[in-house]
Formats: sequence, C-alpha cells, structure tokens
Amino acid sequence: MYNINVLYEDNHIIVVEKKPNVLSQGDITGDIDLLTMVKEYVKVKYKKLGNVYIGLVHRLDRPVGGVMVFARTSKAAKRLNEQIKNHDFNKTYVAVLDGVLKKEKGELLDYLYKDLKTGKSKIVDENYPGAKLSKLNYEVIGYARDKTIVKINLITGRHHQIRLQFKNLGYPLFGDQLYGRQNKEQIRLYAYKLSFTHPTKKEKLEFTLLPKWKELENETIIHRL
Repeated sequence: MYNINVLYEDNHIIVVEKKPNVLSQGDITGDIDLLTMVKEYVKVKYKKLGNVYIGLVHRLDRPVGGVMVFARTSKAAKRLNEQIKNHDFNKTYVAVLDGVLKKEKGELLDYLYKDLKTGKSKIVDENYPGAKLSKLNYEVIGYARDKTIVKINLITGRHHQIRLQFKNLGYPLFGDQLYGRQNKEQIRLYAYKLSFTHPTKKEKLEFTLLPKWKELENETIIHRL
C-alpha cells in the first residue's frame, strides 16, 4: 500500500496531502498519481473487492503540494462539485514571490487562456477567444530577504492561475521552472488550507497543513497564516 498522509476519512470523503511533484491524476507520463494511490489505500484498508470508486473533485499542479479532498461516493462528488461551482469550496495558498512586493493587500483580475497544444496558459485580453476571467485576493504576511511571502485566496480555479497572475504583476513565484526564473529550487506554492461543507453531514470542515519551507521558520509569519 502506498504511503500517503491521510488527514481525515469517512464513508463519503477522504482528505489527504498531495506531495510536491506528484500528479493529481494520471497523464501520458505514466507516473504514479495521487488518485491511484488513494484508490489503493481504500482498497487495501477496507478490503474492497473489484474497482474502488474515488471521485476527483479538484486538482493541484504537479509541482504544487497541499491539501486535497477526494469523494468516496458519486453523491459526495456531485455535492462537492456544486460547492466549487457556487464558490463555497475554499482553497487558501501560501506562496513565496521573487522580489519585494510593496502593496500589502490586493486583488488580481486577469483573463487567462489555456493552450492545449503546449499545456501552458497565458494572460490575454478579455475579448480573446476562449479567455476566462481569473480572480484572486492576496495578503503579504512576511518577507525573506529579497522575497515576499503571501497568503492567497483563490476565487476562480484557472489553469496555472496563481503562477501566471503574479508573474504578470512582476513577481513570479520562487522556484517556478515554467513561468519564473529558472533555478533548482522547488516551487514555493502550497495549498495549505481547504474548507468546505461535508456533502452529507452538512458540517463546515477545515483542514490546514503547512509546508516545511525555510521561509516559514519565522513564528510571526506562521501566526499570520
């Protein structure tokens, strides 16, 4: 059985940590993915025969780590997807930006277009065919030398949205090999908090897990998260 960090589980959902550089679901690389790992975990732990249903509700980019929830029933998947559609499903990120961002709070509004041929997205004019409105709010919670640490509330969930919007602002994410300044560092982007309503119990749930980054060693910064 795969070694995964389970934060919560019941008959309807399972909440786990996605490690950086692990796929949310399988792709053409054939590399192991979290969806498969969760299926195997449930199958072995509960001695399930045949196929195990695990519904993929949301995704995180491959290099990005954080908290994810999977549905264990189709009913739970449907209700969680409805929450996402109605913006009642909240993901909060922490990121480290290259450069010193002076404006402590802000809202970023852009239009993004995903190029299916290249697998990359870009910021375009709102009238560009296929453009989608992308929105997030951020708050500066600290600094680490020439870098800025921000807390991000994602309003829309577009492809590579956080990475592109901060790059467009002039502050690419530290360690972003695709859109930022290339180096050998792991990207500093982590979905550290996830909150939603339980699909059957109707209780508000919140899960928090912080990444182990050297930039987050300051207790003052951690307190602001």
